[in-house]
Amino acid sequence: MPQAPLIHAKDLTVKRGKRILLEAVDFEIHPGEALTLIGPNGAGKTTLIRAIIGMMPYSGSLIRRKGLRLGYTPQKLPLEQLIPMPVDRFIALSGERSRKRRRQMLARCDAAALQDTQMSALSGGETQRVLLARALMRAPDLLILDEPTQGLDQLGEARFYALLAEIRAETGVAVFMVSHDLHMVMAQSDRVICLNRHICCFGTPQKVAQDPEYLTLFGARAGLAPYRHQHGEHCDHD
Repeated sequence: MPQAPLIHAKDLTVKRGKRILLEAVDFEIHPGEALTLIGPNGAGKTTLIRAIIGMMPYSGSLIRRKGLRLGYTPQKLPLEQLIPMPVDRFIALSGERSRKRRRQMLARCDAAALQDTQMSALSGGETQRVLLARALMRAPDLLILDEPTQGLDQLGEARFYALLAEIRAETGVAVFMVSHDLHMVMAQSDRVICLNRHICCFGTPQKVAQDPEYLTLFGARAGLAPYRHQHGEHCDHD
């Protein structure tokens, strides 16, 4: 028997006053898969993530599997609003009391040397690795990453995606990620959702890359997004 989905959304709609931010969104996130959310600015990508993690009111149905453990990294960390705080203390806010285990998780995310560094002194890539370590502390079933490579150069993006692939292979954690990098999306994802307040197209990278609505939304950029999808158990969920 197939495992129950981690997340099942049906007719998910989000409004702000009379303005519709998301309309009748249907999708599922399955155990172990990499599902990536793409779309133009203002498409509602961050709104959808906030609805999933309980930060945004919505109508419709959003069912989380019983006992689901979530790990989340925001699009931006307001470091200027944090009191002076070393990385280790920031990681400890996850509830993990063991400094040794915090160091081990930082090491797994290539950030062990940063344990006593002030959060405000981190580079963009360092910040993302620290955020990932914190999100992984509770052994989540699902990682939700909101544009985790925003502001990184091409090498930094490649390193982050390689690290994420290693962690997925080791732990089996599912990943739901917002990304603007079409090339990496098509290479790293099992399935892709193309969003523009509603779902324009949805399926394997190969299917989405050939969809007329995807091509219309991304124009010339769409042709720069080769895919390297490995067929697996989720390919029939289009």
